[in-house]
Amino acid sequence: MKAACYERTSSGKLLLIGEVEKPQPRSNEVLLRVRAASVNPLDWRLKSQRPGVDVAGEVEAVGSSVTRFKRGDAVFGLGKEAFAEYACASESKLALKPANITFEQAAAIPIAGLTALQGLRDKGRLQPGQKVLINGAAGGIGTFAVPIAKAMGAEVTGVCSTRNIEMVHSLGADLVIDYTREDFTEDTGRYDVLLDNVGNRRLSELRRILTPNGRCALAGAPKTLPAVIARIVKAFFWSPFLRQKFIFFIAKPRPADLRAICDLIAAGKLKPTIEKRYPLSEAAAAIAYVETGHARAKIVITPGS
Repeated sequence: MKAACYERTSSGKLLLIGEVEKPQPRSNEVLLRVRAASVNPLDWRLKSQRPGVDVAGEVEAVGSSVTRFKRGDAVFGLGKEAFAEYACASESKLALKPANITFEQAAAIPIAGLTALQGLRDKGRLQPGQKVLINGAAGGIGTFAVPIAKAMGAEVTGVCSTRNIEMVHSLGADLVIDYTREDFTEDTGRYDVLLDNVGNRRLSELRRILTPNGRCALAGAPKTLPAVIARIVKAFFWSPFLRQKFIFFIAKPRPADLRAICDLIAAGKLKPTIEKRYPLSEAAAAIAYVETGHARAKIVITPGS
């Protein structure tokens, strides 16, 4: 089968499409015929030789202990090495694909959708009527976070660039701040919850736009490891002395949360947004585009095209 593989070179690593053996599912896994996979920043940053986590496809075979799925089921969730014609995924990290969404839309959901939901609900503890600011509202996580926050009854402010203002409004944002013209950390308003998907501002800057008991869920991070560590250390040492909370987190692969997102889609409160689609042969270009930091919404790879 064809799959995207990283090859180490003198100048770094290069993503190539090559022929590899079809994977065999372990006892708790299913083998998927990949219909779509979506790109995340970690697809470049992780050390795995073959990228791809978000996946949607049809069950080709099941492991001996799998009970929730059978051959032919349409599923989506978190897999491994998904930029390929076939990929394996743990039964515990998958959910059935709703009939009312495409494989491409389903593949766009897992990491971005789970991060948005868990960041707002679990880390931000967002309540109806509260004010929330979403930094990076036009990105993969942000395009899920805006409608999820609205569905939770919040007053939503999104931060994005000029070209994305109309899109962020269309997602349900009550107010949109254009960061190319206005510094959102100088906003005179105060927010109960802040979901930071970018990691480009100091914690002290984010702190000043939070309410006294506000919570900041930090999903985005600087691109260098020292900068990431510095933010985590600062948040850790602040926490005993502040009523405001800064929470770094990585989304957990919960099928119940995947289904909760599907319920929002079925209710017409959320629709996965896809900017570009790439064939598997152009996976390197897809990842490079996401790495620019200027991709809108989700970028999807379709192995069958």
